[in-house]
Amino acid sequence: MSNNSITEFLLLPFADTRELQLVHFWLFLGVYLVSLLGNGLIITAIACDHRLHTPMYFFLLNLSVLDLGSISTTLPKAMANSPWETRAISYAGCAAQVILFVFFLSAEFCLLTIMAYDRYVAICKPLHYGTLLGSRACFHMAAAAWGYGFLSALLHTANTFSLPLCQGNAVNQFFCEIPQILKLSCSDTYLREVGLLVVSACLAFGCFVFIVVSYVQIFRAVLRIPSEQGRHKAFSTCLPHLAVVFLFISTAFFAHLKSPSISSPVLDLVVAVLYSVVPPAVNPLIYSMRSQELKDALWRVAEGMLFHRQ
Repeated sequence: MSNNSITEFLLLPFADTRELQLVHFWLFLGVYLVSLLGNGLIITAIACDHRLHTPMYFFLLNLSVLDLGSISTTLPKAMANSPWETRAISYAGCAAQVILFVFFLSAEFCLLTIMAYDRYVAICKPLHYGTLLGSRACFHMAAAAWGYGFLSALLHTANTFSLPLCQGNAVNQFFCEIPQILKLSCSDTYLREVGLLVVSACLAFGCFVFIVVSYVQIFRAVLRIPSEQGRHKAFSTCLPHLAVVFLFISTAFFAHLKSPSISSPVLDLVVAVLYSVVPPAVNPLIYSMRSQELKDALWRVAEGMLFHRQ
């Protein structure tokens, strides 16, 4: 990587005054702990309860791991900067944030697409569910999601940090984000990374179209179910995933595709919080509220912990 003259970057603080910085620190510490607790409980419940060893919950376990990794990449450093009244992050730390965040984000979107396919097969082709989504197939699909995330992160990070940066070292975001780093470039070679971002956006759009088409087929199949109880059960397994997909896609797309004319440091900060902090904290709540099986498993985990402590 180039840019040997830059040894550190300066991140955007959450607030200008010491008092507001501390308020933001405690607020985001609470959000971070909620995310750790929620996703940790889901991972524990699915791993420990054999009744949840199904494709849907296997993918949910992977989603929770990705959520934990995503929020742990961005938030701890931003929170640590507030009490110490510093904005600095090392060059290597910034590169690590970029590669990890892109990795978790890309893998999560790929996994959400796979989860849409899982729901499509379960509802539209239930007789073929065991064949199309056996344990080997599930493992391969999850591995493909993680592999795609790794490849995407490697390409974007190498491309971004090979650019010459001559517009200072102030990143107008609370974590190292590729669009903000590209603003520091002083060479037309940044168009190479923009082209890579466009290719990634096209792939993401293809996944989005697949999810939409899958759910159109799912809802058509659900509406043909004669019993109200059957429709309710089908909807209860689909709506949490659909809510997570909408939250993830709407915030991420708005963050990266909004017009530069409406861009401002405050708006960029708010949108970045929405797509990088809110989904990992809210996803466990969405899934646990709608899935009775998961709620029962979480209750059994809580009872087991209390019984063991006594």
